[in-house]
Amino acid sequence: MEQNARPRSAELFDRAQKILVGGVDSPVRAFRAVGGTPLVVDHAKGSRLIDVDGCEYIDYVCSWGALILGHADPDVVSAVADQARRGTSYGMTSPLEIELGERIRSAVPSIERIRFVSSGTEATMSAVRAARAFTKRDLILKFEGGYHGHADSFLVEAGSGLATFGISSSAGVPEALARLTLNVPYNDIAAVERIFSEHSRKIAAVIVEPVAANMGVVAPAPGFLESLRKIAERAGTVLIFDEVISGFRIAYGGAQAAFDIQPDMTVLGKIIGGGLPVAAYGGRREIMELISPEGPAYQAGTLSGNPLAMRAGLATLPKLETPGFYNSLNAMAERLAAELRAALRESGVRGHVNAAGSLLTLFFADEPVRNYADAKKSNTSRFATFFHQMLNRGVFLPPSQFEALFVSAAHTEDDINRTLSSARASLEAIAVAK
Repeated sequence: MEQNARPRSAELFDRAQKILVGGVDSPVRAFRAVGGTPLVVDHAKGSRLIDVDGCEYIDYVCSWGALILGHADPDVVSAVADQARRGTSYGMTSPLEIELGERIRSAVPSIERIRFVSSGTEATMSAVRAARAFTKRDLILKFEGGYHGHADSFLVEAGSGLATFGISSSAGVPEALARLTLNVPYNDIAAVERIFSEHSRKIAAVIVEPVAANMGVVAPAPGFLESLRKIAERAGTVLIFDEVISGFRIAYGGAQAAFDIQPDMTVLGKIIGGGLPVAAYGGRREIMELISPEGPAYQAGTLSGNPLAMRAGLATLPKLETPGFYNSLNAMAERLAAELRAALRESGVRGHVNAAGSLLTLFFADEPVRNYADAKKSNTSRFATFFHQMLNRGVFLPPSQFEALFVSAAHTEDDINRTLSSARASLEAIAVAK
């Protein structure tokens, strides 16, 4: 069957739109940024997705980075199946939470105490609440293009200046709340210094993706994270690393291990649950002990520490400690990035490939991308064309210019070869059509 002839997917998506909002349960799945009929997945295995029409794709979404081992890893599946027989939810503490918490603390020493939750949004929201309780301050500072979930405090865009109070970027977010969030460009430490000089002793927390992955992949500039650490410490502000994506993907201990910088708090997700719904926030003991029942900052969740997710995480993390795991994974991603750059040069299509560890983004931009303003200059129409060219050749990329492409341990050299062959053909088609 032709990859672009997917009648069953079209039929099911039409049905979905009559019951699910927009036909989806998370907006990017609707393909609004690229157009066309969204994928409706039947099953997945290893590096491959198979849709309801029987079309097979090399998958570089990997559940948005969660599946570092690939789909349906046998050990993870076995652990989850065994746990399901023992119970899917207890609503009480189990030894599994303790064991996974200890394993995470061993890998991420900045986390002295941890709390498991069910989603990244829940974790970032709770981390900010703890930081506000600790500092007794209200303002938070985030970076333009950084995504920290859909809590009200994070759905904020920059105002009219270089470094300003935020304005709501979503209906339903009160402007009064949005004004408690400050915005500056990512990788602009001078802007951070200016905003701290204007609001010193009022900023509760700085929250940052140490490797940005929600404006597309953008690595921190040399000295950027080190400077954030110093500024926050000087101001008595809590530094929060949002490692929902970078945690256990950039390195075993996350980006903070790779860059040798300890934040005050860390948010984790994706990989720690082996693909099941789980996230966590943790950090310095004196901050975390303000969380209920130890302290006055309330946070709770019936499914927090869910035993299925704990078992999946405990089956995943030991595999990542295998000697050479990250060297092999990152080498494959580095090869993909390098040869995509070469394919761009050969085709004459303007673009830049940013990469960090096993994640990368091909920006259809004329100039290098160092922050969100640069990313927004990308040719999104050209990306949509490239996306569908690749999809029709059996390669599934994230359906947005501003997302990361993820390589997993299940990807093979043959997968990379096929992907690069498809990319060259797709870029040549774009070049001819220009």
